[in-house]
Amino acid sequence: MIDRLNLYLLITIIVLLAMACTLGSTSLPLDTVLKALFGQGDELDVAVIWEVRLPRALAAVAVGAALGFSGAALQGLLRNPLAEPGVLGVSASAALMATFTIYYGLASMWHYAVPISAIGGALLATALIVFVVRYAQSIVALILIGVGISSFAAAMMSLLLNFAPHPFSLNDMISWTLGSVANRSFDDLLLVLPFLAIGMTILWLTRSGLSVLTFGEEAAQGVGLNVQAQRRWVTVGAGICTGASVALAGAIGFVGIIAPHLVRPWVHHDAARTLLPSALLASALVLLADIVIRVLPTTTELKLGVAAAIFGAPIFVWIAIQRGRNAR
Repeated sequence: MIDRLNLYLLITIIVLLAMACTLGSTSLPLDTVLKALFGQGDELDVAVIWEVRLPRALAAVAVGAALGFSGAALQGLLRNPLAEPGVLGVSASAALMATFTIYYGLASMWHYAVPISAIGGALLATALIVFVVRYAQSIVALILIGVGISSFAAAMMSLLLNFAPHPFSLNDMISWTLGSVANRSFDDLLLVLPFLAIGMTILWLTRSGLSVLTFGEEAAQGVGLNVQAQRRWVTVGAGICTGASVALAGAIGFVGIIAPHLVRPWVHHDAARTLLPSALLASALVLLADIVIRVLPTTTELKLGVAAAIFGAPIFVWIAIQRGRNAR
C-alpha cells in the first residue's frame, strides 16, 4: 500500500512537471517541450524550458519536499498534527536574515547573499534551539521556545519593514516574505540542495525513533530510546530543511501541516512511514499551486506563499476542528 502510494505520488509529480513546462504565458505543445529538454528544436523554446520553466518547477518540488519532510518529522516528534516547520521559529529566523540582507543592500551586490543569509539564519536558530533542548524537560517547553523565537524574528522583520530606506527595498523585502519560486535558476537549486539532502538524511535516520514516540515519551524511554537525542536530531534536520526551503522560495506556510495529515491515514498513522509520502505530496501541492498562479489571468502574478495560505488556511481550520471532535 505504501509503496503504491509513493509510486502514485511520484507519477503525479512527473505529470505536473510536464504541465509546468507546457503551461505559461505562452503554452507549448508537449512534443516541443520534449524536444527542448533534449536541446532540440527552436533555441527560444530550449531557453524557455531550461532557463525559466524547468528550474522554477524543480524549485517548487524541492521546497515542497523540504516542508513535507520536516513537517511530518515535527508532527511525529511533537505528537501533534498541527505542528509545522515554522513552529520552532526557524522559518521566521531564516526570513529575518534574508530581509536583513535586502535592507542593507547586500542583495544587490551579490546574487547569493539572500539565500545564503537565509540558510545562515536557519542554522543559527537551529543551533539556539538545540542548545536549549538540552535543558528543556518537555515537548511543551520546546514549542514555547519556538514560539518565542518566531515572535521575536517576526517583530524584527516588522521593524526592518518599518524603517525601509526606500520603496524599492521595501518591495523586495515584502516579496521575499510572501514567498515565490519565480526567476529561480539551476544555480539557486544547486546552492540549497546540499543542505536539503543533509536535513532529509538526518530526519530519515531518526524515523524509527518517531514511531516509538507515538506511544509517549515514557514508553519510548522504556524501550531504550534516547528522547533528548531524538529531539535534538529531529530539530537539526527540520531546521536545515526549513532553512533550505526559505532560502529558495521565502516563507511558504501550511504545506508542512496539510501534507502529513492527508498522508497519515494511508500509512496507518505510523510516523516513520509518513515522511516520504508527505514529502512527495507536499512537492505535488506546491508545484500545482505554482502552476495555478502562473496561468491565472492577473496583471500581477500572485505570490506562492499567498496562494498556499489561501488554500491551506481553510484546510488547517478543518484539521483543527476534526482534532477537536476526536478529542471529545
